[in-house]
Amino acid sequence: MSATPAAERGTTTVAERAVRRIAERAATEALAPGEVEVRRGSAVVRGRRAEVGVTVALPYPAVLDEAGERVRSHVADRTARLTGLAVPSARVRVRELRVRVREEAEVTAAGPAGPPAAYEAVAAASEQAAESAAEQVVEPTGGSRPRRPWSPRRFPVAVLAFGGAAVCGLFLYDVVSVHGAGRPPARWRAPLMEWLTTHGPDSGTWPGAALAAAVFLLGVWLLVLALTPGRRRALPMAGPAAGVRAVLDRRAVATLLRDAVAELPGLTRVRVGVGRRRVRVRAGLAFGDLESARRTVAETAEEALAACGLARPPRLRVRVRAEPAWHGPGPPEADVPPTAAGATPGSTPR
Repeated sequence: MSATPAAERGTTTVAERAVRRIAERAATEALAPGEVEVRRGSAVVRGRRAEVGVTVALPYPAVLDEAGERVRSHVADRTARLTGLAVPSARVRVRELRVRVREEAEVTAAGPAGPPAAYEAVAAASEQAAESAAEQVVEPTGGSRPRRPWSPRRFPVAVLAFGGAAVCGLFLYDVVSVHGAGRPPARWRAPLMEWLTTHGPDSGTWPGAALAAAVFLLGVWLLVLALTPGRRRALPMAGPAAGVRAVLDRRAVATLLRDAVAELPGLTRVRVGVGRRRVRVRAGLAFGDLESARRTVAETAEEALAACGLARPPRLRVRVRAEPAWHGPGPPEADVPPTAAGATPGSTPR
């Protein structure tokens, strides 16, 4: 028998796929059975530490900060307990809200005589679930100041890493084959070196200058990707509690503003553009007073924008134009004196 302690006879490696499956299953156990649906999960294992994340759908109605915190803490604790890895935190992304089938069936069976509040709740939840444009991200943060979410930029980093590894591997193989195995250099290396010596940046020829400019622009692009957060479509929201960060997609803000303004009378078309610092609302008026409609549209858009709960509300610009078939309000009717009893409007009293 071996005298080596059991702890030193080998290592136990937990695959990232197993950690991801455990995190997904743990998310479904955070709330009542069947209330949390996992859309996607991720896991990265580095030594004895693991970073996990899940994208879930929560039932409507639900308090997002409380439900998200419960899911996050349960996923982190449960994954750490079952895998033996250190899971400092978990990233939970609430992608959509869904209506419970039982409640929806009850409201549908109630018919027109059902409570109006239930119909409004089901309609709002169905619209939000159908659009799936709003996105809430719940994760622990170090401070209370809201900030823009940082994009991982996996695709450009993967492309750049693959290209650099391929080029370096090709040169390394040729150098090792020449100096280690004594083989002659590759046919492409001698012409390439000769071309580089005669067409360098200091040679005054345009190929070298173009190559140097391309490398310079690539470096600038990499610096921009490293220093900017990205995810320009996400607007940070005011955190409802410490350790909770939420963002709202700009398309969701545009949809909310457009729906709120489109309900006003006299408007035929409404277009909304939402940027990171400015919101533009353009509407067409078919009838009514232009100045009054402009004030009403501005007030309605401001109320809808304030209801979004953004940390840095963008500035609002409203433009209301008259449609080709627009007609203003008619002149006030003049007071007509009452006629005598039994007399017609066109008769003359005797």
